[in-house]
Amino acid sequence: MTATNESSKKYWMYFGISFVIIVLLLAFASEFFWVALPFVLTFLVKALDAI
Repeated sequence: MTATNESSKKYWMYFGISFVIIVLLLAFASEFFWVALPFVLTFLVKALDAI
């Protein structure tokens, strides 16, 4: 149980970091925001344990 909880915390942290990166890309280089999009979506799905 704790391993799953630790893994979920790790994925939420990765999601938060990648979300900040995508927001910064949208603000300063909007033509490249799609580069970070797969990371945001992947870590969100893993954090929600949808797989």
